[in-house]
Amino acid sequence: MNTTIEKFIFRRGRLPLLVSMPHAGEYIPPEIAASMTPVALQMADTDWHMPLLYDFLHEIGASVLVATHSRYVIDLNRPRDNVNLYPGQDTTGLCPIDTFHKEALYQDGKQPDDNEIQRRIANHWEPYHNQLQNELQRMRAEHGVAMLWDAHSIASVVPRFFEGRLPDLNLGTASGSSCAPELAQQLQLIAALATDDGFSHALNGRFKGGHITRHYGKPEQNIHAVQLEQTQITYMEEQLPFAFDEERAARVRPTLRRFLQAMLAWADAHAL
Repeated sequence: MNTTIEKFIFRRGRLPLLVSMPHAGEYIPPEIAASMTPVALQMADTDWHMPLLYDFLHEIGASVLVATHSRYVIDLNRPRDNVNLYPGQDTTGLCPIDTFHKEALYQDGKQPDDNEIQRRIANHWEPYHNQLQNELQRMRAEHGVAMLWDAHSIASVVPRFFEGRLPDLNLGTASGSSCAPELAQQLQLIAALATDDGFSHALNGRFKGGHITRHYGKPEQNIHAVQLEQTQITYMEEQLPFAFDEERAARVRPTLRRFLQAMLAWADAHAL
């Protein structure tokens, strides 16, 4: 996956659940990398190892859509007009110019201009979103319901965006607008049960869901979207070389599987 130049990786499943991983990409095209700083090329803000963490998706019948290009090229979970999803709060943009720790991503004078941003929208943002939209519509037409799980991870401590350590499992439903409230309650209960395994949780806390959750979640059309922002400390090392930790992952995977099984059970019970 590190060397591919495809726009995304997509695998169609047999059931009405799509798992999107818009920040898992690790590829930066050479022409963009040439204008970046050494810090940028470490790609520290990547949602590392997400396909490996969710290695059970084929088994449960889910479709999977994974970004191949780094979020430093373009952030697929931001609206194309770059409107701040959290007004009044600091955030990174559609084509970020700094890291989560406010380190410059570009060499002096080499930040992307408007033409370059539009090129990246056309080359990367639009193909991913077209595939996402088409798959949800196919599911809705074929199954009478479509479920979207937007899978993310983040370092457990990022002072730029929040104080202290984040909860481990941050569920977002756009403050209740992107999925049925009863479904959100079921997911919150699963997260609460995970406290027995040492995992903390929040629903619509600091992370309420990004553009993908907010834009595609349409419960009135029986399309339900949920974002999970998971702390990386639950499954990997948060410092270079950002190594995957199978022992940690094995502890949190059962909760991830229960989340997605709840999504599928909801779909089965509420197909039109």
